[in-house]
Amino acid sequence: MSALSETKFSSSEVKTWLEKETSSTFIPVQTQAQKHRDNIQSALQNLSEASKMLLDNSQKEIEKRNMKVYNRARALNKLANLFIERIKKLNAPEQVSYDNLTSFAQETQKAINVTEVDIKNWFPRISPFFIMDRRKFLAVYEKTKMTFNDLNNFLTKEYVKTKTLENTFQILTELQDLEKQLSDVDTQKSELKNERLQIEQEIATLQQQIAGLKGSATVEQLSQAETEIDALVNELKHELRHLQKPFIKMQSLATSGGGAGLTPDELKILVAHLENPFEAIIAEDAGCPTLKEILQKLSRLMNEDKLKLKPDKARKAEQAIDDILRRGSLIGLHRKCVETASRKKKLENSAAIEETKQAISVFEQQIEQLTIRRNNLEADEQVKERACNELLEKIRDHKKTIEANILSFLGVQVQIN
Repeated sequence: MSALSETKFSSSEVKTWLEKETSSTFIPVQTQAQKHRDNIQSALQNLSEASKMLLDNSQKEIEKRNMKVYNRARALNKLANLFIERIKKLNAPEQVSYDNLTSFAQETQKAINVTEVDIKNWFPRISPFFIMDRRKFLAVYEKTKMTFNDLNNFLTKEYVKTKTLENTFQILTELQDLEKQLSDVDTQKSELKNERLQIEQEIATLQQQIAGLKGSATVEQLSQAETEIDALVNELKHELRHLQKPFIKMQSLATSGGGAGLTPDELKILVAHLENPFEAIIAEDAGCPTLKEILQKLSRLMNEDKLKLKPDKARKAEQAIDDILRRGSLIGLHRKCVETASRKKKLENSAAIEETKQAISVFEQQIEQLTIRRNNLEADEQVKERACNELLEKIRDHKKTIEANILSFLGVQVQIN
């Protein structure tokens, strides 16, 4: 064997190198192992045939119904059948290794031990009948034991020396299988990634198309109208901010039967102003007559101190009522709200907006479906990533074991890339 201080190999290269380095030791021992396997297999076959001879001859005596021999013949028949079934269960390995040949030898040893007990217990009871048959069987049986002893001596004295080397070859085969699995899983992971990236590109394209649709002139006009409405809502809330508390107390008084003086329609409008002042005001006719009627009744209730407002809140509410009733502070704001709401409604009902909405809806559904597929692919990628990491860990462990075994068996330091 050549002495190497340190050599680097791939997994395939190290197997070829190791076979070459150990061929003078391993191959002859492996050949002996196969020979011992064949010998014990042949011996067990002969023993099975000898047992069949006992079975057949005892069956003949049973059929003769000779009462002197009958019971012993039956005992021998059962015993022979037991021997045959026991031998059937012993299966020699096709591909010989230290581990499987040792396991086979252990099972054979158990069978021989049990057979030994059966012979000692039953053959004396069968005597003096079947003496020639029993002698023939015992001769084969002794040869079987001798063959087994040869196998056992080989295992414990010769074959055990190559156990580490044999295990190393097995681990090398496993290593190559693991590397192939890693290559396959890595390829699958790359395919999943490429598919995911393609889907993400499709999603990005659809999002750009949606952005383009939303950026059209008609959609921009609608968006502008919505922005203006948001600003008008805030302005309206600001104008009516001092009337919120009085409105709430007035509603409570009206619903509890306290004599607020509101008609059902006025109460409905009052509630609308509390919940959605913009929708309430655009429902008003020019000049907001219903709101003004409510404010007049509110002023009367405040003067009668039926709302129990704090002086500061009452003063601010009276000022707000005065601004609306006498100075017309809501006239311009009402007009703006009505005009903007009308413009928004007209845009929403236009054919262009309807087509745009439908197109955006289709694109958004496609994005939703593609997103589900992308998420599934990401989950599959993560599974493959974990599988790759597990395989890499096993590969590292196998390489370390192989390197340590080679150092132990050959005294050579190798590194498997």
